[in-house]
Amino acid sequence: MSAPPTTQGVPIESHRQLVDYIASGSKPPAEWRIGTEHEKFVYRLSDLRRLPYDGEGPTIRKLLEGLATRYGWTPVEENGNPIALIQGRASVTLEPGGQFELSGAPLETIHQTCDEVSQHLIECKTVCADIGAGMIGLGFDPKWPRADVPWMPKGRYAIMRAYMEKKGRLGHDMMLRTCTVQVNLDYESEADMVRKFRVSLALQPVATALFANSPFKDGAESGLLSTRSHVWTDTDPDRTGMLGFVFDEGFGFERYVDYICDVPMYFVYRGGTYLDYSGRSFRDFIAGRFNAEFGDVPRITDYVDHLTTAFPEVRLKKFLEMRGADGGPWKRLCALPALWVGLLYDRTALDAAWDLVKDWSVEEMERMRTDVPRLGLATPFRGGTLRDVARQAVAIAVEGLRARRRFNRMGDTDETHFLNPLVEIAETGRTPAEILRDAYRGRWGGSVDPVFGEEAY
Repeated sequence: MSAPPTTQGVPIESHRQLVDYIASGSKPPAEWRIGTEHEKFVYRLSDLRRLPYDGEGPTIRKLLEGLATRYGWTPVEENGNPIALIQGRASVTLEPGGQFELSGAPLETIHQTCDEVSQHLIECKTVCADIGAGMIGLGFDPKWPRADVPWMPKGRYAIMRAYMEKKGRLGHDMMLRTCTVQVNLDYESEADMVRKFRVSLALQPVATALFANSPFKDGAESGLLSTRSHVWTDTDPDRTGMLGFVFDEGFGFERYVDYICDVPMYFVYRGGTYLDYSGRSFRDFIAGRFNAEFGDVPRITDYVDHLTTAFPEVRLKKFLEMRGADGGPWKRLCALPALWVGLLYDRTALDAAWDLVKDWSVEEMERMRTDVPRLGLATPFRGGTLRDVARQAVAIAVEGLRARRRFNRMGDTDETHFLNPLVEIAETGRTPAEILRDAYRGRWGGSVDPVFGEEAY
């Protein structure tokens, strides 16, 4: 999640400002970029426990300080604690349970994205080796109960922690025990945003199935293929879900802003402190009804913060965020941006993807979203399974990347090979979670501990 804002921003004086802020993300195709984010669990090599923020032995603080000292990242502090790092347009941030997230810079090609991911993981591995820690990419913590996971010292998380208990049974699991990989992509105009939003939202369950990688919980099988995805179904109904209104006639920037204004608040950031406004109306806030209480007027940074507190399967800011995938191993981190760039950044591919989903009903999409954490690619759909759809979607993405003709530095390889892991998953019908589950039932002898070795970065 985001680091604290560094400026307060201009006052909010009209609803139109909120719409214009998102609309200002529109840019011509030549300026479209790819921003990849991925989270990792960090654990002690000695006993596989998650790292605390501070104390003896390996800690998150030591990891942050090591990256800053060795590789020139600039720390961001909150109350004297380093809680993020910045380098150019990339950042490293902490999720509530110490999940370590790279928010990559906006880049032009998947080749560049993969180089960035690789450099980050090399840096993390080096510093982890120094302090006795390891990192693993899974969608859900395979071993440690919620009570055993330490909380990070970030003010926004204390407010969210208290509020989550009022809204769903699994909110704390979401905060402490999940990891994802996501990609952020651009749009040319409102109409282009709408088309991309609808295609990516409809196909998000396909991405969840292809990347399903979290079959364990509390040291045993969870009965699910994506425990992470299931957790989001019981976190907070006010700010999660498939957003059926996206498929309504007339949907656009303004309708999404209306939705955001109806999402209850978590906090307001003032004077280096997060103030608890959890559950209050954001509409009342921007209307100035709380001004006297906190001694200031609503500002655009408050809106930018608030945009990050909605958690639908696809999220709109000045770009679109694809949020349906489990975290995974090194070789699959580049496959997610490859999938969505292939589907959305080539016009012919986008049209083909729209043809694939345009007659799906919201009810069908909601049913897929409900079933896919448990069934993965075997989720029933129109007389077949989601695997049938996945094979078509991946094939469209391959053609979309081929048409982009973005080659590596040697000029001899395009971006299509980044989809090879997904081609294999779609063809075999076996998700990564099923491969891990079979290992647990077989050669691991009913223990999840080997996953920390076999799936480590």
